[in-house]
Amino acid sequence: MAAGGTLKTRPTGAIATMGRTGFPKVVSRTGGEIEIRTGLSEPGFNPLDLIYASLSACLAMSARIAASKLGLLDRLESVTANVSGSKADDEPSRLARFDIEFDIRGDFDLATRKEIARLAEEICTISNTIAGQPEFSISLV
Repeated sequence: MAAGGTLKTRPTGAIATMGRTGFPKVVSRTGGEIEIRTGLSEPGFNPLDLIYASLSACLAMSARIAASKLGLLDRLESVTANVSGSKADDEPSRLARFDIEFDIRGDFDLATRKEIARLAEEICTISNTIAGQPEFSISLV
């Protein structure tokens, strides 16, 4: 906590900029940069990859939080959240499904691994946001 008992938070958000040609460059509020790529064999992230990356990172971190809440963090070796999905066949263009595969390593039986995965999905801000259909507030400058 900062002085006076206020909670410090990490700045969040991103700005994508592109010209008449080329691809967007995305900069986070903390200065991180990603250049978007869309070629079939071109290495890098496209916008769908970024959604999958956000969800996979959030679920992995949330699984660690879940293990801690269950008093099992000392038995956790690693967590991998592999996320992919498929687009809807009809309009509007959107993802219809997320496929999530957890690899939770440690001294756990199957039931415990399932509970960690269940809690991770419940804790994860990104999965909760996707499931909750957030509002969009659009403005022009």
